[in-house]
Amino acid sequence: MAEILPFCGIRYSQEKIRDLSEVVTPPYDVISEEEQEAYYQRHPNNVIRLDKAKATPGDTDTDTPYTRAAADFRRWLEQGVLIRDETPSFYLTSVGFSVNGEPITRYGLIAAVRLEPFESGVILPHEETFSKVKSERLELMKACHANFSHIFSIYSDRNNILATLKAEAEKKQPEAAFTDDSGHFHRMWKISDPEICRQVTGALKQRRLFIADGHHRYETALNYREWVRQNTPDFDENHPANFIMMYLCAVEDQGLIILPTHRLLPEVPENAGKKLLHDARAYFDIETFAHDPDRETAARQLNQSMHRHRNDHIVGVAIREEPAYYAMVLKSGVMEELFGGEIPDELQGLDVTTLTRLILMKLMGYDKKSLDDHALIGYSSSETEALDMVAEGQYGIAFILNPPTNEQVRKIAEAGLTMPRKTTFYYPKAITGQVMNKLSRD
Repeated sequence: MAEILPFCGIRYSQEKIRDLSEVVTPPYDVISEEEQEAYYQRHPNNVIRLDKAKATPGDTDTDTPYTRAAADFRRWLEQGVLIRDETPSFYLTSVGFSVNGEPITRYGLIAAVRLEPFESGVILPHEETFSKVKSERLELMKACHANFSHIFSIYSDRNNILATLKAEAEKKQPEAAFTDDSGHFHRMWKISDPEICRQVTGALKQRRLFIADGHHRYETALNYREWVRQNTPDFDENHPANFIMMYLCAVEDQGLIILPTHRLLPEVPENAGKKLLHDARAYFDIETFAHDPDRETAARQLNQSMHRHRNDHIVGVAIREEPAYYAMVLKSGVMEELFGGEIPDELQGLDVTTLTRLILMKLMGYDKKSLDDHALIGYSSSETEALDMVAEGQYGIAFILNPPTNEQVRKIAEAGLTMPRKTTFYYPKAITGQVMNKLSRD
């Protein structure tokens, strides 16, 4: 059963930091080097210096991005830039945004959650991870002993605990309110009432949690706990390293939006695109949308086909040297015939499985090791951006996908299965810097 508790969060001082938008960022894994530098320049106390500190040519074994992050963290606490709450609290957040012109609000609860191995069935993943990323995050945790960003997880709110939290929040002003760079409006309330906190903990006790975003951070937290256990004589079940900061969102929340994650190949052999189209006809019905009279019309036609076949298995394709876009609709029974004894039914139902196993591995010759290289494949949640990057020569091929559903995510996680990496893009990402969590004893 899940143990979800209030905690003494660390937050930016409202006296020192008047505008929280100057110091928060998206999660570290969606920040480019250019954006990292921009956040560094925006404010000397921007959370980027903690969660994704810059490397320098002069780095040594004792002077690294992680040691510098730890030094900044200690200094900001000493200077009062960061203040730790004295009372254990839950932190209710809301974010207002829009999709296709429709205004949407998503609520989330930031809490401390006891770490559980995936085998226990209490906290479940749905995606595979990259090995290198986990090793880097572990070094940061060893140096700082803190969570600067949270795991994004979903749960079933059958007891409607969110209504209780909203009612409590309506009694007070938010602790923070700001608009981020994307125009999304954020608010956060601190919920400290002991009785309300007990209600929340009790209501969520029997819930399974499904990791939506932050698989690398969760697996790293398990490794960090083991490292602390081996190096701490008085380690026990109440040590803070047994817990991870999570952002919990109800699967029933209408603001729980998944965007697609399109794949881009930076370099492919000459004529690889033509060969792919030729070989794919054995398994797909292919629609062609010529760039003539213009590329925008072809892109619109591709988008319409993706929407029309959203309940089928479809992969859109843009190839740098080809004057057309292609919609490849999988023929009936192909995945079962090719991979029936190898891939479970739940995973066969995903377009990204069709892309990964049939297109990338079988037709194009990639192996699992190459697909574990996070530098080999680019990602974008914007169909327009993905097509433009191929047209401008930044990538050789783009594969356009429809997003999976929350129900597919839940079923796959409950079955103990994992999707290919970067299958889901929950939008918007949970912002980093609203609250942090200390993982060491005072």
